[in-house]
Amino acid sequence: MSPSPLPDLILEPLVRAALIEDLGTYGDITTRTVIPAGCTYAAQLNAREAGVVSGLQIAALAFRLVDPALKVTAHKTDGDAIRSGDLLMEISGNAASILSAERVALNFAGRLSGIATLTAAFVAKTAGTKTRITCTRKTTPGLRLVEKQAVLHGGGFNHRFSLSDAILIKDNHIAAAGGIRPVLRAVKAQASHMVRCEIEVDRLDQLAEVLDEGGADVVLLDNMTTQSLVKAVEMTAGRVTLEASGNMRLDRIAEVAATGVGYISSGALTHSAQTLDFGLDF
Repeated sequence: MSPSPLPDLILEPLVRAALIEDLGTYGDITTRTVIPAGCTYAAQLNAREAGVVSGLQIAALAFRLVDPALKVTAHKTDGDAIRSGDLLMEISGNAASILSAERVALNFAGRLSGIATLTAAFVAKTAGTKTRITCTRKTTPGLRLVEKQAVLHGGGFNHRFSLSDAILIKDNHIAAAGGIRPVLRAVKAQASHMVRCEIEVDRLDQLAEVLDEGGADVVLLDNMTTQSLVKAVEMTAGRVTLEASGNMRLDRIAEVAATGVGYISSGALTHSAQTLDFGLDF
């Protein structure tokens, strides 16, 4: 089930900034030069390849911000599976307005649909297991919110949105603070009871130390072999949530999910997704 749409009020600053960037200091001079005043047209946003769509809400917002009088009719909803040739959206009204918003609308829809499509491919590999696919903070600066929404459209789950969401103790934190026990003791002494704590380990002896000390809700198993992941699941016996991360290629997801870890996180969902090909046709 796809998530509820985000409020346009939250999305508007992102879309407005993209439109200002594209329109430059003097607006769309090509359109102003060659399109007669008052010319109206109807355009179709079409898929040129199959996948999972995301970013249609943002594309529609781009057209409306340029010209509130444009009529935008959606034929697909974010999170829908689409085929090549599918009609996604119709836009009618002032031709100059449609042309001026076109590139920003397509950039958002293509980029976010690529993320949703790659996420869906990862999720498909977990079929028959309880493992969930989740993203990371390896997102495009300024676009984290919408890229993480695209992960949800693809059937995945979200990790932290920011450094303030939860405690995530990485290897550099452990090194700087003097070890696993000192960082976990600091968490138990200082963190709010409302804040969850995750700690990263890359060896089973570190996992044993975490389990002995206590204080972590989630353990991130970083760059472990499949055999080590199986052993980690046995060691924890459900006492903490386990997240596998590092080197999580699409062709490895099924075997990692079969180990019984609760989550598989992959930065590739957002930093390596290929843009889905869409076109706006008059």
